[in-house]
Amino acid sequence: MSYDKKSFGIIALAAYKPDWTLFAAQLRSIQNQTHTNFECLISADGGFQEIRDFVASELGGDERFRVAGFDDRLGFYGNFERAVQQVPERAAWVALSDQDDSWYPSKLELMIPHLAGASLVTGQARVVRLPGNELVSSSTGRKSVALDALLAQNQVTGSLCVFRRELLDLALPFPRLNTIAQVHDHWLAVCAKSTGGVTVLDDVVQDYVQHGGNVLGEVGTRKSVLASFNHLRGLSEKYQGSARPLDILATAHELSFGWRKVMADALRERVQVADPSVKEGIAAFESGHRWAATAKSLVSGLKRGDIALPCFVEFLAGLPVELFKRGARPAL
Repeated sequence: MSYDKKSFGIIALAAYKPDWTLFAAQLRSIQNQTHTNFECLISADGGFQEIRDFVASELGGDERFRVAGFDDRLGFYGNFERAVQQVPERAAWVALSDQDDSWYPSKLELMIPHLAGASLVTGQARVVRLPGNELVSSSTGRKSVALDALLAQNQVTGSLCVFRRELLDLALPFPRLNTIAQVHDHWLAVCAKSTGGVTVLDDVVQDYVQHGGNVLGEVGTRKSVLASFNHLRGLSEKYQGSARPLDILATAHELSFGWRKVMADALRERVQVADPSVKEGIAAFESGHRWAATAKSLVSGLKRGDIALPCFVEFLAGLPVELFKRGARPAL
């Protein structure tokens, strides 16, 4: 498969009640890509006709953009899955897009050639906050890490990556936890790391826009343990219905051990593992994981700087529920 300036691919954009000004800017940033051989599939998770009419009006009927609408709302995880399920086999690559960022013109041209050496390629973003485009960070600081550290803390933001079309043969259907913890880009990242590899570029390829409507937001902006706890409490209030200690612990478990176990179990089932590092990465978080292996991965990752302290603390907060679910003394 060729990954050059002529290669054809699909940009999968998940849309739901967009901010129309931000949505227009993102659509135009995609339309103005220097790599022009693509189709942009916009999956409307509700409001199909309004989104379709807006896209047609803003882009002057650019036939590369197509809006697909559905009767049922699935949320961002299911909506991205629904979008990539429609990627045709003739596509060489897939890029994911949020509805409210802004790509730099050469993003695709820069990133696609690197797919010759990896299943997935991710870049960096400049993080800005609305209103006023306040600069939060000049780079997201993503880095290349081993599978166990990648399982523990995601280094791939969906809107910053492109991947080979064939990765979907492994990744679909997406595994389910049915909570806020399930994240499409994290799953695609560990699938790629377990097979053809992940390349992390230092290049800043877009603006990542933070605003009140972000589902998860940019984790790099939460530097302190206190800020991480406040974020966890907010998620507990939103998705568990309260911020009582037990609900916060349940949320922490879903975000840490729960989601990692779902991914590791799915990898164990779907991937023919030969690489020892892949085996070790899966073993650290799969069902029935041995605590010595899990602790080694988390502590080593923290020491190397591959796992941030707030993420490590999140695992500690999720530990009581994990021990309770195991129902016995943890195996060493």
